[in-house]
Amino acid sequence: MSDLGGLAVIFDLDGTLVDSEPNYYEATRQMLAGHGVTDYTWAEHERLVGISTLETVTLLRDRHGLRPPVAELLAETNRRYLELARTGTRVYPEMRKFVELLAAEGVPSAVASGSSPEAIEAILAGTGLGAYLRTAVSADEVPRGKPAPDVFLEAAHRLGAAPADCVVLEDAAPGVAAAHTAGMRCIAVPYAAAQAGLLSTADLLLRGGQAEFTARAAYDWLTSL
Repeated sequence: MSDLGGLAVIFDLDGTLVDSEPNYYEATRQMLAGHGVTDYTWAEHERLVGISTLETVTLLRDRHGLRPPVAELLAETNRRYLELARTGTRVYPEMRKFVELLAAEGVPSAVASGSSPEAIEAILAGTGLGAYLRTAVSADEVPRGKPAPDVFLEAAHRLGAAPADCVVLEDAAPGVAAAHTAGMRCIAVPYAAAQAGLLSTADLLLRGGQAEFTARAAYDWLTSL
């Protein structure tokens, strides 16, 4: 029997469970370079962390005046990303421990991500996390991506949990905003330290990011709710 009662936990994927942002950056950089934009930087990419791939591509298309339709650019970016993701995506060690701890305690858990269903499936399968996180929702499956609450509300629905009984783990401001709009509590583990101040509305903010996060401390915090 879990000490968490009726709580359910919903994980963001990229930057929270796994360090996939380098792969997303490289896929986006390659896509842009193929269309003549050769100055895309990591700093520019960091400012886009937390929104869906579709929204990122749409924004970059407009910003750089690219001519191909969004759907074509999105497909190219996703294809390049999947090639990179399948070769290896690093799971944050304490996050893996936390997922395994929740599974051992029978706590319902899910992934809710701005990535495509194919990308989510590839990462969960490749990292072994899919053995524990069998419920996954992509922003492609709901009307609106983060900061809208749709992806989290759909995850709660699939888990059979009330939004008020859900706790979200997030690394970026749009996700924290989405969790609160959904009526869920949120643990924020910033991917970029410089963005920690933007996540201050989280119920628990670990300003040190993944270096500060531990599975046991997170579990103990949940038991205090």
